[in-house]
Amino acid sequence: MKALEAHELYRFYHVEEEEILALRGVTLEVLSGEIVAVQGPSGSGKSTLLACLAGLDEPQGGYVTILGKRLTRKPEVERSAIRASSIGIMLQSGNLFEHLSVEDNIRLQLHLAGKKKSNTRVDELLDKIDLEHVRQAQPARISGGEAARAGLAVALSVQPAVLLADEPTGEVDAETEQRILDLLDHHREEGGAILIVTHSKAVASRADRVIHLLDGRIANHDQHK
Repeated sequence: MKALEAHELYRFYHVEEEEILALRGVTLEVLSGEIVAVQGPSGSGKSTLLACLAGLDEPQGGYVTILGKRLTRKPEVERSAIRASSIGIMLQSGNLFEHLSVEDNIRLQLHLAGKKKSNTRVDELLDKIDLEHVRQAQPARISGGEAARAGLAVALSVQPAVLLADEPTGEVDAETEQRILDLLDHHREEGGAILIVTHSKAVASRADRVIHLLDGRIANHDQHK
């Protein structure tokens, strides 16, 4: 089943009199139970693509669907509802509210998705990502690796149909990277569709496919499995 589909995405920006083409007709799909990695040099359009796929930015051309529902050019209230129920988003930073504990960050995401009985899910996630010992700590008081895992726990809390992650292992050590990869594998095994922007060879090696972006276009696909 196609969990995520992007069709002919175009996105450009104006900087004074210069027009920067960030995306030039990108078409892709991610199936349920599949991990797709996106790689490319800086400026190739990876972060812009992720923002458009998440409905955080609007392409000038093309569209995105989540589970067959159109996400692009919908009112923000509709996009927010789709994100809350069907999309998990892990960015390079800003995944946690600084004034909330790790536990309350997860609980807030569940509340936004309308999951009222959240205690069991919160306990399950904290145990799975080995963060029980910092459940009451605020983000400023935990390590970078713990913050990365907590951010992933928030993104996975509602068991989203689609997980979008931007460099999820970019600032962590090898051991934490393996823990994060194991969590991603588990989500894939449960039927989740995952798209990851990454420079990591370890992350790319776990993917079913690797998409290479260059100058806002898909240069080629590598099929792993």
